[in-house]
Amino acid sequence: MSEIPPIPPERRRGRAAATNRTNRFERFVTEAVDDGWEREEALPPLRTEVTEERPRSAVTRNSSPDVGFDRSVNPYRGCEHGCIYCFARPSHAYLGLSPGLDFETKLIARPDIPEVLARDLSRKGYRPAVLAIGTNTDPYQPVERDRGIMRRVLEVLREFRHPVSVVTKGALIERDVDILSEMAGMGLARVGISVTTLDPATARAMEPRVPGPARRLRAIRVLSEAGVPVRVMASPVVPALTDHELEAILAAGAGAGAVAASAIVLRLPREVAGLFRDWVEEAYPDRAARIMSRVRELHGGRDYDPAFGQRKTGQGEWARLLRMRFEVALRRTGLSEEMTPLRTDLFRVPPRAGDQLSLF
Repeated sequence: MSEIPPIPPERRRGRAAATNRTNRFERFVTEAVDDGWEREEALPPLRTEVTEERPRSAVTRNSSPDVGFDRSVNPYRGCEHGCIYCFARPSHAYLGLSPGLDFETKLIARPDIPEVLARDLSRKGYRPAVLAIGTNTDPYQPVERDRGIMRRVLEVLREFRHPVSVVTKGALIERDVDILSEMAGMGLARVGISVTTLDPATARAMEPRVPGPARRLRAIRVLSEAGVPVRVMASPVVPALTDHELEAILAAGAGAGAVAASAIVLRLPREVAGLFRDWVEEAYPDRAARIMSRVRELHGGRDYDPAFGQRKTGQGEWARLLRMRFEVALRRTGLSEEMTPLRTDLFRVPPRAGDQLSLF
């Protein structure tokens, strides 16, 4: 286990991280110690806290060759789903918070994002391209049920006729099937649903506050029947833990109506590596060494190799065999690796009150 003592299980029930590891920018490490004074009461369980942020811009740009988009929107920072492997955890460090339990419990909502997005899209010279949502933290995590920020974002995109690609594990996406269906009918929307495992116990351990696998498959069905193109995402593939389920996940996704599939191997950037090691040693002590050995085999002997072109696929014989299995599974299920491109030619800046209307 880590040199950092884990927080008692009773305080972190329903959470994946075992510690609140100090982020990489801090000079000092804080640690709770027994000062010799007896305490009569136990510390309370960790609760989810939500604060608000007023962003100056909504659209985040990236130039990574490993992703199929150059812009995204994040309605929230942090994610209560608490997936232990989440590659977005290190982003909490920029806020002076821990990528560990802080990431799961100290959330930042961005309620003005829809209005700021409308302003960004209205700027002179803006050129539309697919806007990705859910690529950092999940827009349909539990807090969205009360906040409704994601729905308002979709309303803005519908008004502008702007293409959007949504990735989520949250069944709450079914609430917005009316907007997504309308946009999909115009070739403006598609969805990716992440199904990491079909085993409820494994899912509960890795993703403690995510709807179970069966519930996510139901969301695929609901969206598909409403005419929304859905990709089933077997990501991340955790070697020696979930890799044997790859074919079954794709078959289940196809059976629920998905039209495409993808699979990305586990990657553990920055603080995620230590958090994941702590978790796997506690949750699966009998196979922890084997899992981490396979992870390092995939990434050139390290917990993570950030090199473009191989960080999402891994390297070596095991990665090659996984790719072959994926391709065979695609053929058997009839799923595609690619989805129909979304349209950008319908984009328009809607008229506002007081605007002069066009004569044509």
